[in-house]
Amino acid sequence: MSPDALNSLFSLCIGFALAGALASGYQALVQRPAGFGLLQQGVAPKAFAAVPFLVFAAPFIIMRNTLRGARIERRRFQFVMMATMLAGFWSLMSGTFFLMTLRAAGVLA
Repeated sequence: MSPDALNSLFSLCIGFALAGALASGYQALVQRPAGFGLLQQGVAPKAFAAVPFLVFAAPFIIMRNTLRGARIERRRFQFVMMATMLAGFWSLMSGTFFLMTLRAAGVLA
């Protein structure tokens, strides 16, 4: 496996782990699952504060909603695959950003 492919795989895994940790932490704190409904509170400070949270927690939320929908609503395989690819790409990008931030802060070499 090439170093670039290994770096991308690591970024993907870190992105999903970060998304899961944020969504689980939110659920433990507020006693309800995180969702994109946080943005539907109108023009309020809560809605603006939810944007950075949702940027990093979105892969987990997308996959949770997709897998629930596949089980409950019997969604087609193509829809589930498309949502999985979207969540994977989003996770790759957020993981890359997170790792770049850690490198810039001097935490990672």
